[in-house]
Amino acid sequence: MNTELSSVQRRARIHAALGDPARLAIVDTLTLGDASPGEIARALDLPTNLVAHHVKVLQDAGLLARTRSEGDRRRTYLRLEPDALASLTPPPLRDVPRVVFVCTHNSARSQLAAALWADRADIPAASAGTQPADRVHPRAVAVARRHGLIIDATGTAHVADVVTDADLVVAVCDNAHEDLTAGVRPRLHWSVPAPADTDAAFEAAFTDLAARIDRLAPAVHSAPTQRSGARHD
Repeated sequence: MNTELSSVQRRARIHAALGDPARLAIVDTLTLGDASPGEIARALDLPTNLVAHHVKVLQDAGLLARTRSEGDRRRTYLRLEPDALASLTPPPLRDVPRVVFVCTHNSARSQLAAALWADRADIPAASAGTQPADRVHPRAVAVARRHGLIIDATGTAHVADVVTDADLVVAVCDNAHEDLTAGVRPRLHWSVPAPADTDAAFEAAFTDLAARIDRLAPAVHSAPTQRSGARHD
């Protein structure tokens, strides 16, 4: 928890430093190459004393570093610290062996989410329902097929038969999120509306789920696997 708090504090400090238009412009200037403070002042038409102030704020936030010129030793150059910008993303979810998407009937949203995940991520996925239906909704099967994905129309399951303690459980409907309070507790909740019985509604649900999965997938890291031998590079 302390590590998470310190990460949030670092990110907040960086966001605060970037909150001034002039400082953001300085960062933009340094994105593709290094520059001296004087060069930045001329490029942005800013007084040198104001540039010095903004540079100090950006340095204190860990966004910039100074290097001395190998030619004219009196001159310094500023360079962007890319790792600082990369740290603005939320911390990853580590050691996830499998992602399980859960909704009420396991007939539409959770099925689509699992199919999308299997298409876009390397970590295994499954789906389940708190009150599973006998079959997957035909429109869910159809919208998946339109996007090149396959769903087993008879492949519904109950959470008790699917979820393990190690799974990352994502509730893709409000009812599942609210019903699963003991034993199986969703770590993430996506409030995806139940699609009405129209192709357009199922297409909207698919689009919503796809966007959420595109945000989640890069943040999920698989559990380490045991290697049988050493690797020599």
